[in-house]
Amino acid sequence: MLEKIDLSKTLDKKEYKKRMDELEPKLSLLQRELRTLGVPVMIVFEGFGAAGKGVQINKLIQPMDPRGFTVYSIKGETKEEELHPFLWRFWNKTPEKGRIAIFDRSWYRKLLVDRYEKKTHKKELSSIFDEIDIFEKQLTDGGVLVIKFFLDISEKEQKKRFKKLLDKKETSWRVSEKDLDRNKHFDEYWEMADEMISKTDTEYAPWTIVEAEDERFATVKILSTVVAAFEERYKKEQNPAPKEIDGKFDKTDLNDSVLKKVDLSKKLDKKEYEEKLEELQKKLSLLHGELYARRIPVVLAFEGWDAGGKGGAIKRLTRALDPRGYTVNPTSSPNDIERAHHYLWRFWTRMPKDGHIAIFDRTWYGRVMVERIEGFCTTQEWQRAYKEMNQMEQQLVNHGAVVLKFWMHIDKDEQARRFKERQDTPEKNWKITEEDWRNREKWELYEKAVDEMLVRTSTANAPWIIVEGNDKLYARIKVLETVVEALEKRMKEEK
Repeated sequence: MLEKIDLSKTLDKKEYKKRMDELEPKLSLLQRELRTLGVPVMIVFEGFGAAGKGVQINKLIQPMDPRGFTVYSIKGETKEEELHPFLWRFWNKTPEKGRIAIFDRSWYRKLLVDRYEKKTHKKELSSIFDEIDIFEKQLTDGGVLVIKFFLDISEKEQKKRFKKLLDKKETSWRVSEKDLDRNKHFDEYWEMADEMISKTDTEYAPWTIVEAEDERFATVKILSTVVAAFEERYKKEQNPAPKEIDGKFDKTDLNDSVLKKVDLSKKLDKKEYEEKLEELQKKLSLLHGELYARRIPVVLAFEGWDAGGKGGAIKRLTRALDPRGYTVNPTSSPNDIERAHHYLWRFWTRMPKDGHIAIFDRTWYGRVMVERIEGFCTTQEWQRAYKEMNQMEQQLVNHGAVVLKFWMHIDKDEQARRFKERQDTPEKNWKITEEDWRNREKWELYEKAVDEMLVRTSTANAPWIIVEGNDKLYARIKVLETVVEALEKRMKEEK
């Protein structure tokens, strides 16, 4: 794509002033309008060294209200960031509704600077391209407006600008040895940039290549592009497509469902339970130390019926773990800050760093259960979520994580018995609410939703384990056995 760019384009001072006098007030107004409408925006600046990214970002933000945007200057990964999937730090920086995030370099660093410096290996490239595509698609599907600029200059112009910066003491620090090396091997870096642009130029997150040898021309093109994108989005928000919100279900016969085939009669006597519990917790304790030493992250997700035994299973797991190496994340209805972000944001921000364990008591799967059934999201949103959640889990696995998902299963009669026990026991009645009883009335709806969830999101790398939970002792041991077996298998693979 870059070979087609005419870098000789210029704009005279008079025309520049005229255009800016038109664009700046429009940009200021549109920023306010999109903020009112709750539209999150991400603007990416990539380009060759000395192409003027900093100057152009400054020109872009001057007409805007500084309370409504954040500028991120992306450098190499910190030690903390290296211990997470590479997109983790960018999920943490995704803007809430109505705000703008501007990136001076971005997730594309992995395909440019890091690739050139051989920090990104050839064998990783395919998965990085895929993960970036998934990241941008999930964001745009979730309502984020993504605008991407690549500032283009020639090798000769870059060399000239570097020399100008180096000639002055107050600006020489801005040019590093690595910058000069990339200029020396400009053609190699150019090819990497061209491949990156061609493979990541999509309908939902297109690249705008900016002819940046003339500063005025570049500024007007950038502001014109942003204003046009803001105007288009504003019009779309003013005339939105009708949203379909319902709890649609397919016509699958529930008698053929996954849950109907579960044998809930499985039991364990107290003596066998205690023997197995002690043995498994000892193994898990040792495995936790090995996980930390080998820097393997683990994600354990728990879903299930109300009173299905999630808390008891988690408690038996954590008793075997070093408290410095795990976090239990209880998930309830999203708060105002969480609702202002993509629904996966609050889970990405809680993913474990390498060597640690993250345990989720309820998870991202609320999207295809409670949010689906209660109408908190549209049909299109929950139908899309199956793929989005599979993609997120695959990214965790690609980074090296062990991902296990447990559905704690009980029947309706057992749930009623446990609810009554909670009501009648003073130290337990805080666990039962009117909402729990209301949810029981929708048991059949939830059962179908869970069935579909299990079928569509159980993968080889992130499987669902259905835990027969009518007997609490059996359920707790099955969870522990599953975790221990998965971690032992992983340790063998590492060796």
